[in-house]
Amino acid sequence: MFLWSTGFIGSKYGVAFAEPLTLLSIRFIIAAIVLSALVPVLQEPWPSTGSHFFHATVVGVLLHGVYLGGVFIAIHRGVDAGFSALVVGLQPLLTVLIAALWLRESITRVKLLGVLAGLAGITLVLVDRDVAFEAVHSVDALGLLFCVMALLGITLGTLYQKRFCSDVPLVSGAVVQYASAALVAYPMSRAFETQVINWTPTFIAALAWLVVVLSIGAVLLLMKLLQRGEAGQVASLFYLVPPLVAIEAWILFDERLTAIGVCGFVLCAVGVALVAASMASNWATQT
Repeated sequence: MFLWSTGFIGSKYGVAFAEPLTLLSIRFIIAAIVLSALVPVLQEPWPSTGSHFFHATVVGVLLHGVYLGGVFIAIHRGVDAGFSALVVGLQPLLTVLIAALWLRESITRVKLLGVLAGLAGITLVLVDRDVAFEAVHSVDALGLLFCVMALLGITLGTLYQKRFCSDVPLVSGAVVQYASAALVAYPMSRAFETQVINWTPTFIAALAWLVVVLSIGAVLLLMKLLQRGEAGQVASLFYLVPPLVAIEAWILFDERLTAIGVCGFVLCAVGVALVAASMASNWATQT
């Protein structure tokens, strides 16, 4: 989750030198090219059926296009990295609720307690940041909406990946994902952005980190864990991202971090632990 958390920091550096969809288009294209070169080296087959291509495309649009697009646009519009990570960090809660409604999974007392602990933690952080007042007076409402869009994208994307892509080859499937995400992001960047890029050393370093560490390293690790049937535990780990991002943003960007906020983050982590413990208990009982 440390690697995943750095994506919010990298995005804040990157969007200072290029508009969000332009930056994402470059990121997706480079990631697709690099991974496609690795496919023959790893002797991995390409997706063999039309359904494989279709499912990988859906995941690419949701997990990369909608999720990353929402995060990058929100940060570009002035939403700070810590708060954007906090909203997306609600993914475990949303995953539990959707899994209960869609997959008919049970919600145990321990899982419910974890959900409530997470909500309490989120509430503390919101109170600490005076979001109720800022949302009305100063925070860009559209930026907050893009954060919510990102939350829905990563939640639905990971659930879809688990449900339909368990037999899709890992690396070649990721190539399809990034290519499909690029086919969405690039036309939108042409339509709504200037596509001007300031190729500074900072931008190049941020882009390299986003491609190599995030798009290739962290995302492939996420897909591998989902293929191994650990979707519930992976989702719960995302609760650990907001405190990591908050600490990183506090160090690098001097974003606000107080004792109340830290307590909220701790409650979020407790919520993750409880949800993960509930899921582990269920799996142990089933096996």
